[in-house]
Amino acid sequence: MWVTLGALSLLLGIIGIFLPVLPTTPFVLLAAACFARGSERFHGWLLEHPRFGPLVSDWQRHHSIPLRAKCLALVMMWTSMSATAWLMRARPLASAALIACAAAVSIWMLRLPTRPPGGHGN
Repeated sequence: MWVTLGALSLLLGIIGIFLPVLPTTPFVLLAAACFARGSERFHGWLLEHPRFGPLVSDWQRHHSIPLRAKCLALVMMWTSMSATAWLMRARPLASAALIACAAAVSIWMLRLPTRPPGGHGN
């Protein structure tokens, strides 16, 4: 079950690289947590991955998000969500759902510990 959930989370994270309304980082971190519980092999593979490994290792080491990464993620998310909601303005319920998702993710992200530039976590 953990490996399946981890694989699904990683797949969503990979899709999020190309689809701006889907966040990558939370899904990759969720995949790492699932793999850590379900498969040492997959967890090790993810930690060694050239693209995702540094992200996961940094989170495991510091349990915080660098200030620059947090600001960039919030700006990119709100830009893409707002643009998409505006393009979907003929469907107000869908637009409202997008904005609600962006607000929920923003609240979650703002509550995560922030590592200042050059800082090493809390």
